[in-house]
Amino acid sequence: MEIIVSLLIGAAAGWLGSMIYKGSGLGLLGNVIVGILGGFVGYWLLGKLNISLGNGWIGIVLTGALGAIVILILFNLVFRKK
Repeated sequence: MEIIVSLLIGAAAGWLGSMIYKGSGLGLLGNVIVGILGGFVGYWLLGKLNISLGNGWIGIVLTGALGAIVILILFNLVFRKK
């Protein structure tokens, strides 16, 4: 059950991140992967800055979306279409 919840939260965070940062689309699976990885990046980044967006599911999705935006920016810088 926890894996399904993690995937759903990752999908929501990845989708939100891709809506905020308009770059190359990664599709549903790409959004889930970026959202899950974005959760780790978001918690690491916000932890370094001593910022908390809350500990409810909304805070988790916002933190994941922030991390997803960072990942999408880096992804588009590396794999820029010419």
